[in-house]
Amino acid sequence: MTPITEVEGRRVSLSNLDKVLYPATGTTKGEVLHYYAATAGGVILPHLRDRPVSFLRYPDGPDGQVFFTKNPPPGTPAWVGTTPVPRSEDPGARQVVVRDLASLMWAANLVVEFHTPQWRDDAPEVADRMVFDLDPGAPATVVECCTVALWLRERLAADGLTAYGKTSGSKGMHLLVPLEPTPSGEVSAYAKRLAVEAESDLPGLALHRMKRSLRPGKVFVDFSQNAASKTTATPYTLRAASEPTVSAPVTWEEIAECREADALVFRAGDMAARLDRHGDLLAPLNDPEQARPLPV
Repeated sequence: MTPITEVEGRRVSLSNLDKVLYPATGTTKGEVLHYYAATAGGVILPHLRDRPVSFLRYPDGPDGQVFFTKNPPPGTPAWVGTTPVPRSEDPGARQVVVRDLASLMWAANLVVEFHTPQWRDDAPEVADRMVFDLDPGAPATVVECCTVALWLRERLAADGLTAYGKTSGSKGMHLLVPLEPTPSGEVSAYAKRLAVEAESDLPGLALHRMKRSLRPGKVFVDFSQNAASKTTATPYTLRAASEPTVSAPVTWEEIAECREADALVFRAGDMAARLDRHGDLLAPLNDPEQARPLPV
């Protein structure tokens, strides 16, 4: 029998709570739902709210079937918000918008990674943040990503922009920058210029091209997720990895002091203490007063 719980006045069906989703740690689906309800709900919602959500689903854990979906899943309750999204191949396309805890718990029950674009649903294709996805090619690790992140932080600061870091929850790191609303194409062009500069200033370490043969030992500075059609793992989402790792905000002190590949690995069980200590390190991304214009 599927248990029904009430969340903020909504009836939410929760299923298979004892199912082990992360065999490496024995983490169950019930523990995943508890993470979103009790630990991350208050901080992930501001980063989800007003943004169309794409889901990477892994209902049987990361070793089972994993699939990416943008369309609202079959059976989406009528009370879960959706918004029209620009898609040339489907003019009537809509995506889920997670605006409240009940919608978050409904989505979490599907066992998902949350992915969001850099724009809000009231201004499609107009970004209010910029992202750099730093992706290390083995044997490079997050340690090398931190070196590139520190370079990008200084370069962005020279243009009056402030960067905030988070782990990808996988191998790399994301840098996020609050912006005054700017067309996504302009943000992508600026981000590409900085990626090219990084490759020039950090030869042998940074790379702005995705070509696999160039990747070993280097950090790919992926600027492409600024394109209007692209998404990035939402802050605080769990990832479909061997363990319940989180795309977790980190301090610049932690980035500067990173010397080991596992130094910036955070799991669901680590987050309550981090949030007690730091609060939401990415809160400035949702504060319009922190937004700055993209350099001309």
